[in-house]
Amino acid sequence: MNYLKYIQNNLPTILDYFQTHCSLVLWTVVISLLLWIPVGVLITRNEVWAKRVLAIANTIFCIPGLSLFAMLITIPFLGLGRRSALVALVLYAMMPLVRNVYQGVKNVDKSVIEAARGMGMGSWRILWEIQLPLAMPVIFAGFRITVVMTTGTAAIATYIGERNLGRLIAEGLTRFHVEMIVVGALFVAVMAFVLDSILGYLEKRMVPRSFRIRS
Repeated sequence: MNYLKYIQNNLPTILDYFQTHCSLVLWTVVISLLLWIPVGVLITRNEVWAKRVLAIANTIFCIPGLSLFAMLITIPFLGLGRRSALVALVLYAMMPLVRNVYQGVKNVDKSVIEAARGMGMGSWRILWEIQLPLAMPVIFAGFRITVVMTTGTAAIATYIGERNLGRLIAEGLTRFHVEMIVVGALFVAVMAFVLDSILGYLEKRMVPRSFRIRS
């Protein structure tokens, strides 16, 4: 089993799959941040909607990946390929992002909020100037989880037409080609590890030591 030889002989294909995988992860994370962070902030203003939204997020997260991908391709304007993959991954990102934003904002020390109100600050000003900055460590932790989770789950999208690193694993299983399976899995794992390490470094640079979430 010569893994290095397999990589050398198939490097253009592997790099093409790697680029597609990175593209899918990037678009998923960008869309998820734009969509779910505002949702997480808004539900902190209404407990009834918070329970409903978090229940929906937890339910979606419990759906097996392949099942969710399979359901989405039956929708006419999605079908096979990138659109269904993006929708599925963005839906999976709902739980860690919305939950962490909500919990981060709601768990800010009540005495700090009361002091701000005593200074004449309104509820939205308190949110933007106090609650969100103090909640940033929890929000960032949810962001890290989303990136790593998306990197791994994106490999499943190969079963609905995505040409990414998951295809090496899927085709390797079909052919019982050990090198393909190991190389595909290794590239996905290394990609997730590198992204998590980069985000961990950024967290150290951006978030004060006393505020960091222990991982």
